[in-house]
Amino acid sequence: MKTRKELALLALTVGASATLVACGSESGTDTPAPTTDDKPVTAVIVTDVGGVDDKSFNQGAWEGLTEWGKENGLEKGAEGYNYLQSNSDSDFIPNLNLAINSNYDMIFGVGYKLKDAIEEVAKNNPDAHFAIIDDSVELPNVASVTFKDHEASFLAGVAAAETTKTNKVGFIGGQHGVVIDRFEAGFVAGVKAVNPDIQVDVQYADSFSDAAKGKALADAMYANDVDVIFQAAGNAGTGVFTAAKEIVQADPAKNVWVVGVDRDQTEEGKVSDDRNVTLISTLKGVGTAVKNLSNDAVKGEFNGGKQLYLGLKEDGVGVSEGQISDEAKAKIKEFKEKIIAGEEVVPDKPAE
Repeated sequence: MKTRKELALLALTVGASATLVACGSESGTDTPAPTTDDKPVTAVIVTDVGGVDDKSFNQGAWEGLTEWGKENGLEKGAEGYNYLQSNSDSDFIPNLNLAINSNYDMIFGVGYKLKDAIEEVAKNNPDAHFAIIDDSVELPNVASVTFKDHEASFLAGVAAAETTKTNKVGFIGGQHGVVIDRFEAGFVAGVKAVNPDIQVDVQYADSFSDAAKGKALADAMYANDVDVIFQAAGNAGTGVFTAAKEIVQADPAKNVWVVGVDRDQTEEGKVSDDRNVTLISTLKGVGTAVKNLSNDAVKGEFNGGKQLYLGLKEDGVGVSEGQISDEAKAKIKEFKEKIIAGEEVVPDKPAE
């Protein structure tokens, strides 16, 4: 393997600022390695099963890496920036090993589902440098970035509660796990903070790729008078948009909405030039995290064994402008300020 530049995670900023929190022992102390000036720093992302065109989490990471590559005069490929698509969980380890054998300087695992694979491969390749997005791996050659998704989801719940006309809203998750549970918990808490009498129908697609399953769940919810659905389901969530758009295409008088996830999904909700079913979207600085970690790599610095946990206070998560009322905007602003001040504590786990 070629000698690597030591990479960096000194002061990742997502938006305005970020807070660096140690998640391990002092084993993550920087140990600068020799650098090579004969080739540029290269970086690659290994996707989870959603893929780089999932209109959500993976796509945001790829957009961030692409911006970084272009800003640094690199081309897509092994000598610059790239992605390795995982079509199933069994692809994680082969893709990570392919990244190592291709001599990428920075290897990103995008999504919590890659945690075990990164842990295994990183242990076996201590000279390689990794970053996991949306989970934590306590190894000296792995940087970890996680997000307070529940805080943004709380604000999405406020928007849904301020918008619903039926007092029925829904949540469709991809698969149960620590991350998606945060989305569910925050959303339900936000809804109930506005109106505890609103019903929240919670369903899971048990997949991040099955758009047909997402659509079927959404069709059932909308048929049961749910008029706002928050989807945190990757590619399965595209089925929720399909269901909502079909309803308003069949009956323009119908008002049904979708809450997007991880990036502004306004485009996914477009029915026509004057009709869109995307109410609002939660935002997560995945692309910015990838971009800034890669920029740190160019500096030849790395802090393995450390974790960034980014929320509203750090501008690591947030919500889009959306199509919400002025009253909803004011309520979101009020709760955002309370959360940042610590006056409103948002649960990160669903109620029992």
